[in-house]
Amino acid sequence: MGTPDRDVAQAEGFIAPPGYRRHRPEATLLYQLVAEHYPKFRDRRAAEGRSLPRYVEEEFEAYLKCGRLEEGFLRVKCDSCQAEKLVAFSCKRRGFCPSCGVRRMAEAAALLVDEVLPRQPVRQWVLSLPFALRYPLATRPEVVTQVLNIVYRAISGHLIRKAGLTRASAVTGAVTLIQRFGSALNFNVHFHMLVLDGVYRRDVAQGRLRFMPVPAPSTEELEGLVRRIAGRIGRSLERSGLITRDIEHAYLAFDPTEEPPIHGLLGHSITYRTATGSREGQKVFTLQTMPADPQAPRRDVAEASGFSLRGRSDPGR
Repeated sequence: MGTPDRDVAQAEGFIAPPGYRRHRPEATLLYQLVAEHYPKFRDRRAAEGRSLPRYVEEEFEAYLKCGRLEEGFLRVKCDSCQAEKLVAFSCKRRGFCPSCGVRRMAEAAALLVDEVLPRQPVRQWVLSLPFALRYPLATRPEVVTQVLNIVYRAISGHLIRKAGLTRASAVTGAVTLIQRFGSALNFNVHFHMLVLDGVYRRDVAQGRLRFMPVPAPSTEELEGLVRRIAGRIGRSLERSGLITRDIEHAYLAFDPTEEPPIHGLLGHSITYRTATGSREGQKVFTLQTMPADPQAPRRDVAEASGFSLRGRSDPGR
């Protein structure tokens, strides 16, 4: 029999939140794989003289303690009913812990919606880069900033020109989420950019900004934009001494084999190759799915020189 308060809540359509249930990471496949194989992997790398960096080891070790009561917990007690629960400590790491990653993702999304993004239309732009450029982005954080600045300036310039304005009379804005893995959990640095689908025009007379929406990019505009981005990034990296060109091709201007040991692991992940063990250097077997209609053109995607740019409208804003 329900209580009067519960009966009233159900009659008004209120659904009570589920009770707290402790997360049990040790029962997940990921935890079991890491617990079984990580110590062997760590010890083998050390025996080969290619030890993992300390920050990588700390990431794995913290994950293996995350959500485990024997590693520490809080004892929570309800003042009303005196019920008690044990809440295990979290690792709060930024690597691959699903529990802490999802919590951080939800908090970041709430912050963007409530405090950062204006109540204006937003478009998601996704830029993927050629395989040859993924390695310098993976191993040199300053290159990520360099490339991102080029991409944002190209997209914002496109929006301002399409609105019939100039950088002196209009501004726009974006929030970029840098994703470092692909669908196969391979290392793949690419950008998810939430860009205002329009620009703010400076109204000098009234001393304020007025938002002007911009139509969605056409296929031709996307193609021109991705070519512009590819060209600018290539020239910028060449000036920085990271790539060199001949008549037909561009090459990395440094030898990846002379890089720190951790970079070798990144290189194998980028190229879908086994990084250690008896099959080191061999291609990883992957399963791929075919699109529903391979011949159907994709109007929101353009590609050039290994770059892929997608401009997709995000509902809800």
